[in-house]
This record gives sequence, C-alpha cells and structure tokens, in this order.
Amino acid sequence: MPRRIVLLFNLMALIGSGCSLSDKKFDAEGSFEADEVIVSSEISGKILSLNLEEGSSLKKDSLVAVIDSIPLILQKQQVEATIQSLQQKTLDVKPQVKLIEDQIEAQKIQLANLVYERSRTERLVKADAATTKQLDDYNTQIEVLRKQIEMNEQQIRVQKNSVGTQNNSVLSEYRPLKRSVAQIEDQVRRASVLNPVNGTVLSKYAMAGEITTAGKALYKIADLSVITLRAYITGVQLSQVKLNQQVKVFADDGAKNYRQYEGIISYISDKAEFTPKTIQTKEERANLVYAIKIHVKNDGFLKIGMFGEVQFN
Repeated sequence: MPRRIVLLFNLMALIGSGCSLSDKKFDAEGSFEADEVIVSSEISGKILSLNLEEGSSLKKDSLVAVIDSIPLILQKQQVEATIQSLQQKTLDVKPQVKLIEDQIEAQKIQLANLVYERSRTERLVKADAATTKQLDDYNTQIEVLRKQIEMNEQQIRVQKNSVGTQNNSVLSEYRPLKRSVAQIEDQVRRASVLNPVNGTVLSKYAMAGEITTAGKALYKIADLSVITLRAYITGVQLSQVKLNQQVKVFADDGAKNYRQYEGIISYISDKAEFTPKTIQTKEERANLVYAIKIHVKNDGFLKIGMFGEVQFN
C-alpha cells in the first residue's frame, strides 16, 4: 500500500478517535449544571411511604410519598360535628307564630260579628227600638278587639325579629367553620406528595417511617435530558454571541479525548462579574467576565459538575 494512503488512513483514524485537548482552542470554559428541584412535604406527620431511590427516574405528577393524614381527618370530623350542633341551637319561630295567627283569625271573626251587631243596633236606635248605650257598648268592644288584633300582629313581628337575630348570631359561625373544613380537606389532599417534574432523583433526604414537618425536604430531582453549561466570556467576546446561537460544546472523554455536542445559548448576563477562580476564559488575565448558559441535549454521559468547553465558530 502506498505510503501516502497509509498516512491518510492514520490521519482519519486520529480525527475519528478525537485529538488531544491541547490541540483544541476553546472560546470559553465552564461546568455543567441542571435546574434542581427540592421537593418537600407540605404538611407535618409520619411518612407512610416514600417510593423512590437515588438515580431513579420519575414521571411528573407520579405519587412518590404519602404522609399520615389521620389527625387531619379527625380534625375535619370535629369541625363537621360543630356545624351540625349549630343547627340544633337555632330556634324555629313557626309554631309560636302559628298560635298567634290562629288567635288573630278568631278575633277577626269576632270583630266581624260585632260590626254586624253594631250596624243592626244603629238601625234599631233610629227606630227607637234600642238604646244608645247598647250602641256605645258595641263601639267600645269593637275598638278593644281591633287594638288586640294590632298588638298580636306586632307581637308576631317582634317574635320573628328576635328569633331571626338569635339564629343569625348562631349561624354566623357556620361560614367560617365551612371554610375550616375546606382548608382541612386541602391539607388532606396534600398528604399525597406528587412529583413536580420529569427527572432523575439526585438525593434522598428522608425515609419511610420518619416524622417530617411542612417544608422539610424529602428529595432532590432534576431533569437531566437537557443539561446546562454555565460558562464565562470576556467583554471582547460579547459581540461573538447572541441568544439562540448554536455553538459547539466539548466534554472530557478520558485523559486525552473529548465528546462533542451541539448547544444553544439560552442566556447572556447583562452584568459583569469577577472571574470565578475555577474558570479560565479566553483571556485569562481579564478581571471581569459575563456569564452565559448553553443548553445541551444530554446523551446520558454528561453529569452535573463536569467541566465543558465551548467554541463559538
């Protein structure tokens, strides 16, 4: 085989396997990170189950933990019993009103009879067949009966207002208690902990059987399917980058080789900061740099904390 062909094959093999990092000139350097979500319990109680392990993949809205909600259920039952007792404290004004209304009805019948008798007596007085005293007696009885009817009607109004005021005072506690029931029901629902995002469990902070409190972390999860490279550039390099720009990202693959990925710039800081100690930029002596974030589709090789390099062209 001619020597030139052998050299060409060797060169192609070298390119395919990757070359030394020293042969590459990078525009920026940084480390990979992910948006980590720390999932906590929203209520206090005993952890009845916690179905996850570090490194396991979880789907969004999947049930991962159950907190003991029996104390909340008992509290709800107590409030509901209080609501039922309020109904027993209220008064029913209808029986009392019915008695007075029956009395008024009888008085009206009696009044109608007196009015009829007075009319008949008036005719008799005109015919000199009855005395004026008899007519005056009927007038007096009619006036007294009318006042009694008016007093009874007023008594009904007073009775209704009094009982209504008393019932309103009792029932004023009803609405706050119903809201308490709704609040407890919401807490009972929160006893079931649902996973908020698709991702991989990074850390597990609790175990089934332990007592947890509201806000105490149970586990940490992150979506590693798309990972972020946070790198730093100098002010001179700002003109070379823009949002949604495609760039090349390189990650260490062994001692001398690296993996290449396609990345998209998703964030460019608008404020300068001092160079992080762990970062080497294109101009190592620069005092101020700008942070950028690059989204990279992860093939499973990239890990949080790994270093990566960037080429803009």
